[in-house]
Amino acid sequence: MNKTPRKAIALFSGGLDSTLAIHLVKSQGVEVIALNIDIGFGSTKSKLEHMQNMCDQVGVELRTLDIRDQYLREILFNPKYGYGKNFNPCIDCHGNMFKIAKELMEPWGADFLISGEVVGQRPMSQRRDALDLVTGLSETDDILLRPMSAKALPPTLPEREGWVDREKLLGITGRNREVQLKLAKEIGLENFEKPGGGCLLTDENFSKKLAEFVEHDTLEVEDIALLKCGRHLRLPDGAKLVIGRHKEDNEMIEAAITPKYTKIKLLNAVGPIAALSANASELDKELAAKLTTTYGKTKPEEKYEAQVGDEIFTTSPFDSKEPCQKYFIKT
Repeated sequence: MNKTPRKAIALFSGGLDSTLAIHLVKSQGVEVIALNIDIGFGSTKSKLEHMQNMCDQVGVELRTLDIRDQYLREILFNPKYGYGKNFNPCIDCHGNMFKIAKELMEPWGADFLISGEVVGQRPMSQRRDALDLVTGLSETDDILLRPMSAKALPPTLPEREGWVDREKLLGITGRNREVQLKLAKEIGLENFEKPGGGCLLTDENFSKKLAEFVEHDTLEVEDIALLKCGRHLRLPDGAKLVIGRHKEDNEMIEAAITPKYTKIKLLNAVGPIAALSANASELDKELAAKLTTTYGKTKPEEKYEAQVGDEIFTTSPFDSKEPCQKYFIKT
């Protein structure tokens, strides 16, 4: 083995596989920087604290990079290799991330890249042929080490040069997680994410909301947060309405309101926060006030005041939630 200290950049999602991949390489004396690339479509709850916890447990530095603008402009709507089952351009997305990580190697003093990918674990991006497409797109074929499946793949430069010992890497293939869970227990890893979750673009319901949105509007980075929360409705004159479902939703909606939207709140009843297209017609405003009131703690026989931007509408809720259903975006 070549004992010259080496440095690697690990593409880090915060998940178990990427954490274990870092451990397998760092335990061989390689300095590792965990790089999380934000494309904007992570889960609704911030993962930063979780990712920092995982990095602390395996003893590496966490760095984050926001590429949301670039991702929307160049990747999401024009993927070379198309989409998976939903709105997920996984191959192009991964290739883009590795390309960006490669460009950071020289300024960060890194010798190679690490990924937590497992051959055959995901149907689109982690098929054996898909892994080759990803490395082809990013031109990282010989410098991208996949420690979790290394023994099932051709040796890479770090292995051939002895920067890492191939025999101490794994050869996992398929979707079974037994090896990962066993290793996590062996090294004492705690509070790691259970299998599942991840990118919202792979979620069928979220993908339908996104597809419906781009039929009516140009998607901008600031629009993404609102897509992640609330009940989503399209009103007769074309306005978009998002109504909170619970306290967390209300907080997220209020934080996500941009100049494209007007805030709605009930003045004399407990109820949700809602966001309505700022260019909504008067008819859509009146309906939005009624719909928002319907989802509050209200009674059909009583009148309530709903503030829509600078306007106040006096309205009663529908007798039931059934009339609301026709305005819901189908997911």
